Amino acid sequence: MSHFAKLDKNNLVVYVTVGRQEDDGKEAELYVRTGDVYKQTSYNTYGGQHPEGRPLRKNYAGVGYTYDEQRDAFIPPQPYPSWTLVEDTCLWSAPVSKPTDEKQYRWNESTQVWDLNE
Repeated sequence: MSHFAKLDKNNLVVYVTVGRQEDDGKEAELYVRTGDVYKQTSYNTYGGQHPEGRPLRKNYAGVGYTYDEQRDAFIPPQPYPSWTLVEDTCLWSAPVSKPTDEKQYRWNESTQVWDLNE
């Protein structure tokens, strides 16, 4: 089974569903009579990586993601205004790296630092 993201007129993902890819091996893109457009997405793709080496559209689509035609990628919503898009992964990156210890942190947009969860 394949997964498909339904796009609105602004290429925003409004729904993700399971469908069947056509037997001819071509990528399935569904165009429903109502004019709805669906783009195939891969459940195991994240940041342009796939465990079996077959990434599709950089990231698995989710409701609220945007499909970028030029990048042929699904991009999650920007979590904070200060974060920037990483072109290789189509994921967002904080302006300061998150600490790599075992503790839990949350981003503080007003101070632009990672605060320790207490």
